[in-house]
Amino acid sequence: MGGSTGTLTPTALLYLGLCQGLWDQAGTGTLPKPSIWADPGPMVTKESPVTIWCQASLQADVYYLYKESVHGSWPMKTSQDSSNRASFSFASISSHNSGKYQCAYQRGKSWSQESDLLTLVVTGVFDAPSFSANPTLVVASGGNVSLSCSSPWPRGSFHLLKEGEADVPQYLELTFRRKRYQAVFLVGPVNTSHGGTYRCYISPESYPYLWSQPSNPLHLQVTGVYREPSLSAQPGSLVQSGDSLTLLCRSETGFDRFALTKDEELRAPQRLDGQPSPNFTLGPVSRSHGGQYRCYCGHKLSSTWSAPSAPLDVLITGMYEKPTLSAQPGPSVSWGENVTLQCRSEVLFDSFHLSKEGSLAPPQVLYLQDTVIPNQVKFTLSPVTSDHEGTYRCYSSHSNSPYLLSQPSDPLELLVSASNSQDYTVENLIRLGISALILMVLGVLLFQAGHSQRRPQDAART
Repeated sequence: MGGSTGTLTPTALLYLGLCQGLWDQAGTGTLPKPSIWADPGPMVTKESPVTIWCQASLQADVYYLYKESVHGSWPMKTSQDSSNRASFSFASISSHNSGKYQCAYQRGKSWSQESDLLTLVVTGVFDAPSFSANPTLVVASGGNVSLSCSSPWPRGSFHLLKEGEADVPQYLELTFRRKRYQAVFLVGPVNTSHGGTYRCYISPESYPYLWSQPSNPLHLQVTGVYREPSLSAQPGSLVQSGDSLTLLCRSETGFDRFALTKDEELRAPQRLDGQPSPNFTLGPVSRSHGGQYRCYCGHKLSSTWSAPSAPLDVLITGMYEKPTLSAQPGPSVSWGENVTLQCRSEVLFDSFHLSKEGSLAPPQVLYLQDTVIPNQVKFTLSPVTSDHEGTYRCYSSHSNSPYLLSQPSDPLELLVSASNSQDYTVENLIRLGISALILMVLGVLLFQAGHSQRRPQDAART
């Protein structure tokens, strides 16, 4: 809110107090009311500077400022840098300066209406309350969250502020819970506008414009705003202890911030820490890196995120002794037959994993109901096709530590050959069907070619 840069000759006066008597004598309200504001804002930390501005739409001779519920008045000089505004500065604001202010101006013998009320709040007077979120600060779009502010101070109000918001702070009266006074602010169903940083304050009942220091900040983040990315592992999600692993978060173009979370199946993420790169390097990996991961994508300087990616299990191998892997009836099997891969351990385990070298699919998992040494499970492949051919390994683990696996078994190479049976297998039938189709097409083409050659000869005979 600016004004012209001219200088008034009359000395501008600022009256601190109730000036209703002067207003009555001069004819209050014959001129438009001025606007009033505080710079840098109406909430000021104790002992910080603040300036109150009063601006008129007309040229004024004198400006007046008064404070609500303060008796008496006295003239004070003010800095009037133009014909339509004046200012009064507090070099170091104190508790006594808090309260509600109004201003007015005089032009000749006419007086203006009073401005709107300006509430000047002084913060940092009392100790900060504690501030927490339930259930979490990362909330899916459409969900709900409770922001709880508590303090031992009796009889007063709690105030909730969001960083960067110009709206009037929300406030609640105190309630007594668990030997502390507490207010719970319900936020939701959340949308993109709810994302951001929140703080709470407390003010005593007898001093409503004297607030405490701000609480710890809570950064509320909203997920599910954009389409989910995909998460993959390089070189793979099955990784030997001590090796390096890179998790790649891939999304649609336009995103410049990516976040990785772990073990959301056990608890919702408390926060999302973003980085500009979609590649998350882990390593050398240890047992603590085992778990279930998801990733999110978003934009810089924003509190909104995509939906989470599909979960990716990172399995750390090399934790225990290796099991043995064998094939029944053997590692060489005909196309269409059945084969059983048996994983056996001489140590007590209740979970077994079978992986195929080069496969992007997660390992197959079987669980034992009865744990009797030796432990063994059977993975059945039926019917076998050429896709089953390859090198297999198996691992053992405990169900209470599902992401920590044993050393891999020795490799087992499964070979798939054509059937020795006189009957055609499905694969042979497919091949014969394709061959027959090719012969039929060639026959039709030859027939059409021969027919077209006979037509000119028949026409010549006639």
